Amino acid sequence: MDCSRWKNKLLATSILTIIIVFCPVTHGIDILVVPVDGSHWINMRILTEELKLHGHNITVLHSSTAWYIKEMSDMYQSVMVQLRECLSQKETESLIQTYLQKALNALKNGWTPWAFVQLRYQLWSTLYSYHHCAAELTTAIFNNEAVLRQLEDAKFDLVLTDPAFGTGPMLAYYLKIPLVYNVRWFTSGEAHFLSAPSPLSYIPVPGSQYTSKMSFLQRMQNVFQNLLQLAASIFVIQPIYNELCHRYLSPDTDIETVLLRADVWLMRVDFIFEFPRPTMPNIVYVGGFQCKPSKPLEAELEEFVQSSGEYGIIVMSMGTIVSSLPMHITMQIAEALAQVPQKVIWRHDGKIPPNIGNNTLLAKWIPQNDLLGHPKTRAFIAHGGTNGVYEAIYHGVPVVGIPLLFDQFDNLLRLEIRGAAKVINVATMQSTQLLQALNEVIYDTSYRENMQKLSALHRDQPESPMERAIFWIEYVARHKGAAHLRSESYRLPWYVYYCVDVMIFLVSLFLMVTGLTVVLLKKLCSIVWKSKLKIQ
Repeated sequence: MDCSRWKNKLLATSILTIIIVFCPVTHGIDILVVPVDGSHWINMRILTEELKLHGHNITVLHSSTAWYIKEMSDMYQSVMVQLRECLSQKETESLIQTYLQKALNALKNGWTPWAFVQLRYQLWSTLYSYHHCAAELTTAIFNNEAVLRQLEDAKFDLVLTDPAFGTGPMLAYYLKIPLVYNVRWFTSGEAHFLSAPSPLSYIPVPGSQYTSKMSFLQRMQNVFQNLLQLAASIFVIQPIYNELCHRYLSPDTDIETVLLRADVWLMRVDFIFEFPRPTMPNIVYVGGFQCKPSKPLEAELEEFVQSSGEYGIIVMSMGTIVSSLPMHITMQIAEALAQVPQKVIWRHDGKIPPNIGNNTLLAKWIPQNDLLGHPKTRAFIAHGGTNGVYEAIYHGVPVVGIPLLFDQFDNLLRLEIRGAAKVINVATMQSTQLLQALNEVIYDTSYRENMQKLSALHRDQPESPMERAIFWIEYVARHKGAAHLRSESYRLPWYVYYCVDVMIFLVSLFLMVTGLTVVLLKKLCSIVWKSKLKIQ
């Protein structure tokens, strides 16, 4: 009997030891989340929900004018900052539609220099408007003593933010607490270009629509576009935040220094999707962390899917930024979809095209992840947003891409060159082209095989991207930062970073040595010449 008790105690001790060693307990940490509204909030919300399930305490700081971020939620506490509406939803949609129309005109008429200038001007004007609104929110926070006191008294363990705007990084700097990014873009470009070496010889600038293999002319254009982006960042975007940094942080602090002090960058891409490139120790790749196995559909939707028979279904969504396309384009899409034998589920929030087919179901919202994971799904018609692209990769569904704005062209290009997508120019698209693309993607098995290969590579990891993201957030909280992973490059002036001072010194030294050598040689020649004359 005593022997049995001893064995049971030994077994319990062993199990407890294994749990302590291999499953380290992280007590609930207090996290201040400073999100970006719109489509960026979708993946931030998923991350905060997972953190809540791990027992952590989430506080979300947002403005009273936020569209998607709810004040009341079981998953987090809210700190709401009262703010007059800077850009209404209608004004924002108008800005996007103006930019979209200019982009469509450029795609239709060709990329003339004037079209390029117009589109770039419209892009940076739109971004300026967004950052101006972010600056108003930042000002409202720092001018609100009650909110600042509440944030200081909460003693947060870290700030989790999206650095597309500068509000979150500035708050973390002010509160002097660790900082973690959920990031793809920073204030004026792709995050790698700020945080890691980015040789332009094989790293394409966002918007260039180039691959990592560029010709001489493409490399010239790549450098030119990078210079334009740097100029816009330095002269258009950074001054907005630099003025706030000088006012609320310190006179010698600028936004670039603030952005680069993050402890860990949770980068929403991976190298299944992105081209190989240099990186940094504190960049953690969590592309597709929002993806998860599909759940059963609601009975009515499942019935519609099953009615497709052996042909299956096509899922279509153009994202959250553009609510609807121009009617002439919508009708071309509807005409093509009406001719396929598959059933179609189309997320559409605009006017219903008059030529919609009987096989097409329109809905203002669809369970996209669950539909893509359904065994009857044959193809995904998508605009190329990062969330949708990763869900397609995760579930192994080939894509027919119709890019409209921003990074969507580059995202779909990365799938197309891997043989997993067919991309169409929306501005010149005819129904026959879309129909042909759908038939090619569905019936040419190479598209599905290539996408399923990407899916297998994406899933074959020691832990899921979400587990990796949670680990590193907890890691930063446990160790009160991760400064040992952070490069000191952000403290260096640009001329020191690029060793311009060293090159100037070496060139000067070379010229000096060369000059002295020439002088010595002249004197030596003169002496030799005089000696010869004396001998004669």
